[in-house]
Amino acid sequence: MRPAPALAALLAAVLLALGPAAAAPAPPITLVLDVREAPRHIWHARLTLPSPRRGLLTLHYPRWLPGAHAPVIPVVNLAGLVIRANGALLPWHRDELDLHTLRVEVPSGVAALEIEYDYLVPAGGGRGAAVSGERMALIDWAFAALYPDGEAATIQVAPRLRLPPGWSHASALVPAGSREPDGEVVFAPVSLERLVDSPVLAGAFLRRYDLGQAGGAAHEVAVACAAEAGLFPPDELVAAWRRLPGEALALFGARHYGSYHFLLSLLGEGGRPTGLEHHESSDNRGPARLLADEALRRRSAGLLAHEFVHSWNGKYRRPAGLVAPDFQQPTRGDLLWVYEGLTSYLGEVLAARAGLRTPAQSREWLALIASDMEHRPGRAWRPLQDTAVAAAVGLDTPEEWASWRRGHDYYPEGALLWLEVDALLRKDSGGQRALDDLARGFFGAPGGASDGGPEVKPYRFEELVAALDAVSPPAASPSPRRDWRRHLRERLDAVGPHAPLAGLEASGWRLVYSEQDNEVQQAVEASGHTIGLRPSLGMTLKDDGTIVDVIPGMPAARAGAGPGMKVRAVNGRRFSPEVLRGALAAGGGRGAVATGIIELLVESDEWFRALRLEHRGGVRQPHLERIGGAPDLLTAILAPRALAGK
Repeated sequence: MRPAPALAALLAAVLLALGPAAAAPAPPITLVLDVREAPRHIWHARLTLPSPRRGLLTLHYPRWLPGAHAPVIPVVNLAGLVIRANGALLPWHRDELDLHTLRVEVPSGVAALEIEYDYLVPAGGGRGAAVSGERMALIDWAFAALYPDGEAATIQVAPRLRLPPGWSHASALVPAGSREPDGEVVFAPVSLERLVDSPVLAGAFLRRYDLGQAGGAAHEVAVACAAEAGLFPPDELVAAWRRLPGEALALFGARHYGSYHFLLSLLGEGGRPTGLEHHESSDNRGPARLLADEALRRRSAGLLAHEFVHSWNGKYRRPAGLVAPDFQQPTRGDLLWVYEGLTSYLGEVLAARAGLRTPAQSREWLALIASDMEHRPGRAWRPLQDTAVAAAVGLDTPEEWASWRRGHDYYPEGALLWLEVDALLRKDSGGQRALDDLARGFFGAPGGASDGGPEVKPYRFEELVAALDAVSPPAASPSPRRDWRRHLRERLDAVGPHAPLAGLEASGWRLVYSEQDNEVQQAVEASGHTIGLRPSLGMTLKDDGTIVDVIPGMPAARAGAGPGMKVRAVNGRRFSPEVLRGALAAGGGRGAVATGIIELLVESDEWFRALRLEHRGGVRQPHLERIGGAPDLLTAILAPRALAGK
């Protein structure tokens, strides 16, 4: 049936008013990334930019990597750039101030620009850096993307990936069809924002572990390793993985992703386990023996849970200062004590609830970070808030003098801050309210999904305070309503000699020291080949005797020890970790039970010097001890919430 003339005229007027908005959407940018030379640490990219306008075109190479909190992407690794139009080579030039910005003059009559370039993958890796090796690769699209002016959420990209023969892959990206005969994987078009938020793990040895359905969504762990033998975790670890999604959904009450993929890349022998969050996946990394080595597993037990929490805290609910329209704009880290500190706390809670750690191991973890934060003389001059504000310049903070400079303390001290909030909510309400209520109401509120993928819902400090007020005990409660704004600001802005340990005591536990090994510290030392003597001598060493760090005001620093020196002898005997620990346990040895003196012979810049360390306390390892008569809130906090397997 044809419309009536009046209706046809109305439709024509509406279409005319809509103008360009009613036109068909522009075709997406095509990005073909070829990683078939991954063993040589070089990737080849071909980008097709359709329908470029005549005139000066600006292209950007990303500078800021979401989740890294700093401009970590060096443009020096972009090489071989060639731009063509209709087969003709176009000259380009770099902005003299913004070195990540390139410009090219586009002539008329160009249907598409063809841009080719290489990404030179650093062999050493680093936080958030791409992985490229003989048998595996972790593809983070931010390192291989050029894009025109515009908001990342509105730029559409059709990604294609060429893998070496025999390699498989895992990602939150949705395939657009079956794999091409030449090994090319075609993904459905997505926004540039979502593409950068969706890394791909690929390798010759890749194994998937189906974690089942939770909250109507599928979850999996995909493991890639340089050797096939590294792909097989113990059964009890897989069982804990399978409990993790259910515990997370029990905590937050809702999800904001379609499915979730834990990507675990295991490459090399050194380095500590690390991760980078994404909305529907997480990039988790560790040594090749991570799943086989008990000490490594114990050290990294909270890794997957931490990055999973970020899907709610950091990706869906994100501090407004960390929301940027593209990957060039600086971000503000003032709320990283929430983004990372609360995630550190809730990640450990989920690790315990899922069985990734035992409750005793979680208490050892809390004792360890509490002791480390207590031995931070830098808090006398630098408040916790400043460590978050200055996060962008402290990303690669050296280990030397870490306790004096203070680095990323918004992670561990932030966790202590949120433990206190949790314990106070429970105390004030007689057990009727908890931080779980904030997790559900603020970070897990219904919504968060859109046709373009997961949504970002920014917030500011005052909104967080209002959310805490909303879950605090009602006015009829025997306890007066707490001033959360004042409470948080006091802990964020204060300087002083002691760490915020009130949360431990409010939860029914206190920090103590004994000669008994801290299980988590033991795992850190065994997996990292270090000797941690911070609570006793105030220093950390490598197991070859090289001093990594000393704490001002403690025995090692008072004796003149400094980072970079190498211990050659202990009380006249050739150094070994066992000799040093033995001397410490014996009070110094050779009559030092009475004197409390440990003599070290150290080498410093080819010179030798003798140091006399005074310490009578023996070995001091941190632990938590129950406070008699106080309610044990911590055990309740760490108790599972979901039925196993659900």
